[in-house]
Formats: sequence, structure tokens, C-alpha cells
Amino acid sequence: MFKRIIVIVLDSVGTGALPDADKYGDFGANTLGNIARSQGGLFLPMLEKLGLGHIAKINEGQVAVNPVAWYGKMAEISRGKDTTTGHWEMAGCPVFKPFPVYPEGFPAKVIEKISVLTGRGVLGNKAASGTEIIAELGGEHVRTGALIVYTSADSVLQIAAHEEVVPLDELYAIGKRVRSEVCIGEHAVGRVIVRPFIGSEGKFVRTANRHDYSLEPHAPTVLEYLEKSGRSVLGIGKISDIFAGRGITKSYPTVSNDHGMATLARLIDEAHDEGLIMANLVEFDSLYGHRNDCRGYARALERVDGQLAMVLPLIKDSDLLIITADHGCDPTTKGTDHTREYVPLLVYNKAESSSELGVRQSFADVAATIAENFGLPVFEYGKSFLSCLRGDNNANG
Repeated sequence: MFKRIIVIVLDSVGTGALPDADKYGDFGANTLGNIARSQGGLFLPMLEKLGLGHIAKINEGQVAVNPVAWYGKMAEISRGKDTTTGHWEMAGCPVFKPFPVYPEGFPAKVIEKISVLTGRGVLGNKAASGTEIIAELGGEHVRTGALIVYTSADSVLQIAAHEEVVPLDELYAIGKRVRSEVCIGEHAVGRVIVRPFIGSEGKFVRTANRHDYSLEPHAPTVLEYLEKSGRSVLGIGKISDIFAGRGITKSYPTVSNDHGMATLARLIDEAHDEGLIMANLVEFDSLYGHRNDCRGYARALERVDGQLAMVLPLIKDSDLLIITADHGCDPTTKGTDHTREYVPLLVYNKAESSSELGVRQSFADVAATIAENFGLPVFEYGKSFLSCLRGDNNANG
């Protein structure tokens, strides 16, 4: 039905707590709604035009505009609330066995393996904010060369190092080896992330040179089926990292939301191969959600909304645009972790009508829709909403 499908993942832009959110400590979480309330409303005319106002309260008391796109929200069936589970489920590969987490730090044998493997000492080994831990331990790291190792409520092992102390090539090699030789078996965290920083004591800042080393999906994803069918799969931002490169025909790493949106606009305009373009806009999560910065998050949403005004005219009649998210990260909560939430689902094509897609029972509905569109194998999980776009209301979630 469509030659290309374009998926934009607004990283962490959740739209309200899932029914089981209390089991994750996230009762009452609502990333988008709580940010809007804290800021006295949000100016998101393009997203509202696509139907976001019918999913979340963007401006209290304001009547939602008639949308030009299909709209709804999706629930997560995976056991988790992080980047990996969200994206894998969206690609047709839900995660039902939770990845291990280490709120009290990693076991001594894990730290010892890292030290032996790298020939460097280890500092930290606790759950911490990435910016706070380099402020706390960056000076000692520079003096000793020891690696800063930390985690969060998510299933991650993060390694921070100053670029002048541990050159990037060495740091990337460390991340790769820790992924393949340490974080395996019972300690197979979802992602190993290296976090380079620069500056001097009291003025340390992280750079854009981070790299994620993800587990490989435990089953084929729609990305792999697309690649095997000879179609292109273009990953923007950290998409390739999240899927360990599987199913990606070409990757376009980015350093910011702005860079991601500019890359997306260029590829929509220039790349004409049949297939998928998938972009992750990470700054909502990394710069604002995890730092409880409501104002910064709001401004970032409004900035991307403005950029959508330049992207939408590039969408061709043969394109289908899907805008969604992978989890929540409500900056109004006491913690700084991801939150278990519904995510928005906005689906746009110039030639199609608009209506409600309802509450979808799984993020995997995105994979099912992509698979049906391109005649790929049917997934065990997920229900395509492609027939909704043709006017079949029985396809609602």
C-alpha cells in the first residue's frame, strides 16, 4: 500500500501510566500531560494537527483540533520500560523475561572482570545520574585513569571516561569487550553504554560521542525481514545500536534532536528506495527526562514540532509517517528513571482520511502494520492497523 514507511520515535514521550504502572513504581506518571500542566500548556500546533490533542491534554480547556492523521495510543506488553524493550517490541520482538538491573551496583566479580579486561581500576559502581557521577568522580578518574562505572534503574552498565585519559578508540573497544565478555549470561544487561566526557574538574561535560552496545534481539524483527526482502532500512540516531546492527542497511548516527530531524528531512527528500526509515530523537530522554527538567523538555518538544512543519510537506503520497515513543520519562516524578506509560500513535499520509485508532494492545502493532504493508511474514504479536486506514473499523486495537 505504501512504498516507504517512516517511523519517528520521540524517545520517552509517554502519554499516561499503564494499568500496571504501580508495579514499576510509576503510579500517576504522565510525561506529556504533566509537562503540559507544569508549563501552563504546550505550543505544539503540528502535533495537535496530527491528533495529539485527542490523546493527551496539551492545553487545559482547549478543544482539540480536527486532525489530519489517524491517532491513538499503544500499551507495552514487554516486561520493562526502557529503550531496548520499547524498540524491540515496536519491531515485533517483545521481551517477557526482564533484563537484570543493579540498583545497589554490580557484583564484585563483574567489576573484577572489567578491571582485569581493561587493565584499569574501577570507580563508582552504583546507580547514579551520569552528569552527577562525573562531577563527583571525574577528578579522581583523571588522576588515576580508573574507569567510572555506574548504572540506573534501567538494565544498563555505563562506563564514563575523559576523552584525553581514555581515547575514544580505546573506550569503544572497552565497551565492545565488556558487552561480549562480561555482560553475558546472568549479567546480560540490555545495554552497555560508553559515556565520553571532556573538561576540567568542576567543569566536566559529556560529549556526543557516546556509543551503545545492545544485546541482539532474541528473535527476528521486522527490520531483518525488510532487509532480507531486499528493501532498505535506514536507521537515524541510535536505532542501529538498539538492534545491534541487525536489519539495518545503513545507519546515520546523530548528535542531537536537531541533527536527527535534519537527517530525516534529507533522507525523506533524497532516498527513494522502498522500505523503512526509522529515527530516534533521544534528547527528550537523555537531556530532560532523566534530569527532571520540565521546562527544557517542553522547549525541546516545541522545537521538534516546529521542525515537523518542514518535514510534513516532504512526505510523498506513497509514504506513511508514524510518530510514536518507546516509554515514558516523566520529569515531574521524584526519581529520574523511565516511567511505564502508554505511548502516542500518530499515523499520517496525505491521501488518507483521519480517525481514531483506539488503544492498541502492543507496540508490536507497528511491526505488524509494516509487515502487512510489505507482504512480510506475520508476527506472533501485534495487530496491523493498515486496514483501519482503508476504512475497516474492525482493525482498531
